[in-house]
This record gives sequence, structure tokens and C-alpha cells, in this order.
Amino acid sequence: MLPSDVRTRPRPWLQLLGATALTAVVAGCSGDTSAQGGDDGGSSEQSSADGTQVTTLAEGFDVPWGLVVLEDGDALVSERDSAQVYRQQPGGERKLVTTVPDVEPGGEGGLLGLAVPPGEDGGTFLAYITTAQDNRVVEVDTSGVESDEEPATRVVLDGIPKAGNHNGGRIAFGPDEHLYVTTGDASDGASAQDPDSLGGKILRITADGEPAPDNPDPDSPVFSLGHRNVQGVDWDSSGRMWVSEFGQNDLDEVNQIEPGQNYGWPECEGPCDQDGFTDPALTWSTSEASPSGLTVGPDGDIYVAALRGESLWHVPMSQDGELSEPERLLESEFGRLRSVVNGPDEQLWVLTNNTSRGEPEEGDDRLLEVTRPSD
Repeated sequence: MLPSDVRTRPRPWLQLLGATALTAVVAGCSGDTSAQGGDDGGSSEQSSADGTQVTTLAEGFDVPWGLVVLEDGDALVSERDSAQVYRQQPGGERKLVTTVPDVEPGGEGGLLGLAVPPGEDGGTFLAYITTAQDNRVVEVDTSGVESDEEPATRVVLDGIPKAGNHNGGRIAFGPDEHLYVTTGDASDGASAQDPDSLGGKILRITADGEPAPDNPDPDSPVFSLGHRNVQGVDWDSSGRMWVSEFGQNDLDEVNQIEPGQNYGWPECEGPCDQDGFTDPALTWSTSEASPSGLTVGPDGDIYVAALRGESLWHVPMSQDGELSEPERLLESEFGRLRSVVNGPDEQLWVLTNNTSRGEPEEGDDRLLEVTRPSD
């Protein structure tokens, strides 16, 4: 177990294989960009104080949240409050794909995570949305409709509790091709321990919204419980599942998820000395993190996008899943960070999140490409 109040220790970067700097940002197209968007006239590259190379791939997003890289190298980006989804072409244009219907933003709710089914090109995608009644996962089919027309939608899973905060919101297809849905406790901590509530859980379902085969309870979508607010999820090359989770006042967490395990909230925040609860693999003080997106990078290490901590945390991981002391990257250089994913050429792509609670600067919010120099 690492110390609960992590402090940074300098360590050299490992090179991300095949990293290349893209040479242009996305220019807005008339009628297809957000009101905040526009042409910034070219790429913007800079070196971070920690030696990281950062390229701005796009600017002018308004409260971006979800980020998915497609097989052709484009990205889908969701905006929480506008309920709009954009297709971002590196070195090209940003096009409005659609506005997702029935989204009712408020507080931390709205259009949150996106996931693209295996083999799809982005014309059909899944979205985690807040409606007037609940949080839910919907399938959105944009084939055959213009961006200003309402797309066909299908409810995959509904009845997830909603509130002004703690809405969870990350969705991802696992190595088993089932859909994993991270939910928050919707400000009701007791729901995280209630097996009949979908709040404060990680859910595992089929594409039709049914409990996935081999779930701990075959009649329930619940895969794990005792979570406060999970917003990051990914798997390593050995199939281990890792998530990032917001604490309350003291400790944020990275957890390794095992089916049927109870991660302690609200009985515990951070490590727990009570029987029946699983301890986190890593904790930070809440002032350093407030962790949202998480990815396992091409180097096999974990990367976590931090909101309040305004950093990209690099967590070295051994082949057997042991975590070492984290390294704090991009500290206070780009403000709040919402999402991090693997880019198409083995860089990291990162979404900033300053147009809601942060202090936006000209160009915010941005899609960044993060590349590590050679040792």
C-alpha cells in the first residue's frame, strides 16, 4: 500500500513508442462547430515544465466530458451541457455529429461518457446521459440523419439514480466485449451498499442491457459495489480492471476491480480495517487529485486525469499489477483535466475541463496530445 498522501518524486519519462506530433489543430466548419469553436490557425506545441511535449489538437469545446478514439484516428467528444457530440479529425475539421435528445443537464449531470461498440465506426455509439427522471445509457444511431436532425435512440439501461453531483458517467466495453457502466451514489451514500440500487456501483451488461453472463448475481447488472463516484475505467494487458474514484474529504482512490467485491463506501474512505471490504490499490489526498478519466497507457502504466489537482498522474505499474509511487505531470499548466485515453499513434489524448468550475483561458476547453521524450 502506498502512502495515503502521495508526494511526487522526480523520475525519468519512458518513451511512448511510435509517438509523433500532429501538425494541425481542428478548424471549425461553418454550421458544424460549437458556438465556442473556431479556427485557431495552426497547431500549438509546447514543452511542459516536467519535460512532456504537449500539442493542442483542438480548442473551443464547452464543458467536454466523454472522449473516444475511433479506428480511423478521429475522436468523438461529448459536451456535457449542450448534449452535443463532435467528431474531431486530427489535422482537419471538427464536425457536429448530433445533439443527443432527452438530456437534462444540471450540476454534474448531462451528456457524460461515450462508448463505441466493437467494429463500429462511430455512426452508432452509446452515451451515458442524465434525463429528467434518471441517469441512463442509450444507444444513438446517427446513420441517415443530418446533424440538425434528431437521431434514432434506444434505451439500453435506465433507472440509475441521478442528483446534482455524484452521477458517475463513464462507460466502456471491456476485453469480454460487455459494457461496463460506472455510477455514483447520487449523494445517497447508503445506496452504494444496497444491492438493489444501481447507484454507487460498477455495472456489467450486454449490448441489450441485460445482466452479463457470469455476473456475481446472474439476475443483476451489479459487478461491484461500495463506490462513491467512479469516473475512470480501463483494463491492462493481463485483463485486470482499474478504476479511479472520488473520495469525500480525505482520500481519492485507484481500485483494482474484482467481481462481487465491496469497496467500502460509505463505511470507509480509503483503506478500511473492517472485514468484507476491499482496500484501494492507491490513494491521494483530495486536494491533489479529484480523479476523473483513467487509462492504461501503451507503456503499461496507469494515467489519471485530475480535476481539482489540475494534473495528469502517471502511476507506474509492474507486470504483476503492483503500483509504484505516482509522478505528477502537467501540474497547474492546463487547469482541470477530465479525460485521458490512448491516442491513435500511442500518445495520450487529454481533455481539459475549465469551462465549468475552472478558470478558462483563451482557447479552453482543449484536446491535448501528450508525448513523452526519450530518456
